[in-house]
Amino acid sequence: MRGDSGRTRSPWFASANTPLRPPLAGDSRAEVCVIGAGMAGLSVAYHLALEGRSVLVLDDGPIGGGQSGRTTAHLSNAIDDLYVDIARIHGVDGARLAAESHTAAIDRLEAIVAAESIACDFERLDGYLFTPPGEASDLLSEELRASHDAGLTDVALVPRAPLDGFDTGPALRFPRQAQFHVLKYLSGLVRAIERRGGRIHCGTRADGVTGGRTARVRTPAGVVMCDAVVVATNTPFVSRVLVHARQHAYVTYAIGATLRRGTTRALYWDTADPYHYVRVHTLPEGEVLIVGGEDHKVGQADDAERRWAALESWARERFPVMGVVTYRWSGEVLEPVDRLGLIGANPNDHENVFIVTGDTGMGMTHGTIAGMLLSDVIHRRANRWARLYDPARVRLRAAGPFVAEAANMAAQYGRWLRGGDVDSVDAVAPGDGAVVRRGLSKVAVYRDEAGVVHERSAMCPHLGCAVAWNRAERTWDCPCHGSRFDPYGRLLNGPAAADLARAEPPERQRRAS
Repeated sequence: MRGDSGRTRSPWFASANTPLRPPLAGDSRAEVCVIGAGMAGLSVAYHLALEGRSVLVLDDGPIGGGQSGRTTAHLSNAIDDLYVDIARIHGVDGARLAAESHTAAIDRLEAIVAAESIACDFERLDGYLFTPPGEASDLLSEELRASHDAGLTDVALVPRAPLDGFDTGPALRFPRQAQFHVLKYLSGLVRAIERRGGRIHCGTRADGVTGGRTARVRTPAGVVMCDAVVVATNTPFVSRVLVHARQHAYVTYAIGATLRRGTTRALYWDTADPYHYVRVHTLPEGEVLIVGGEDHKVGQADDAERRWAALESWARERFPVMGVVTYRWSGEVLEPVDRLGLIGANPNDHENVFIVTGDTGMGMTHGTIAGMLLSDVIHRRANRWARLYDPARVRLRAAGPFVAEAANMAAQYGRWLRGGDVDSVDAVAPGDGAVVRRGLSKVAVYRDEAGVVHERSAMCPHLGCAVAWNRAERTWDCPCHGSRFDPYGRLLNGPAAADLARAEPPERQRRAS
């Protein structure tokens, strides 16, 4: 995954120098090849290197340049989809394992920070869950019981969250949550991996993976031969259909604003739909209030300005000390229909090809869980979380959401029957993009700032859905499975494994018709 492709930027990239490693220079060999140098990939690589495995990490962008650099960096055992839902789908035992694993992930990350002397602003603090104004607090009472049943017996119902200028009403307090600077942490993991002999190559795209007795990862520079492969690229390009039918891609938005004076440092979440999440982080220029939310399906809306404005309005009502908005960005979240991430062997593949995906908006703890779990699996040790996160699992109680999401995905293919966004290429302004119908096909047209037109096929190479233009990030986004491409059609994020194809010239279109 490459880094920021559009005009938005997170505060992490503005306040950290992430390491860049040279591309792969030819064929290579390692015991484990990890694809993806974000939170999940580097966590897996670190745990394997810690046990003496030879590890090689590939990424087609910089360290943390994908979705890890777009997180709001909450470290929480308060599940985004609530323990009420987790217990309904996975049972009370499943909810207990989910709580246990996310709690262990925070503890593990804290231990790594200490052991490796990583200066990443790690900080323990409380988290508060509250309801929107006017909404009954019955859900909080239910979630309190579900959290206690899941083993989080120190969760408590309090009269309000500690906000000076806004009365949230009753709230649940989750103690011993945490926050950190994600890119500083990843830089520390890079140093720790390399000290133990691990190799990391940026600017190297993995074009294909073949499992078997000797697994092979193909890149333009050469082939990496290994005993096992871990695909940690937010969404796996090694699965064509099965995994992507069971999870769906959402865009989530975030803003960072100055604070005119301090506010209580904590994590804050509400139960709105879509919900909001907030924390305070200290950067060299001062404290920044980080606010996220306003999610929608990838490629199914292009109204980022409205959503950023809605976030700002929501936050100003609750945080009167909020100053000027200095950062705006968005990220992609993979949401499985049964509400828990997918970590383990890739379904219908060789047993030595593993995936990490479906972080459900909890990518920081989810990626750390992956490091602990896959280290056990690759070393053939039992792990009590393995069945819960097994990518091949089936949960019958998630059948309803599965059907609804499948219907939404199928409806996106109807875009081929509709006209283009504009009538002709001439209507595309400099710095903008649009889909133009040309005969029986559609063309993704981008006009750069100099006025030069760049055309690619609008068909996503994954499963043929028509991409949509994202004006805020200046990307082409697939509304079916979440693949994203830069303005020129170059792949940014899977499950597609290739760039957008070249568009057929208009002359050929006319001859064909």
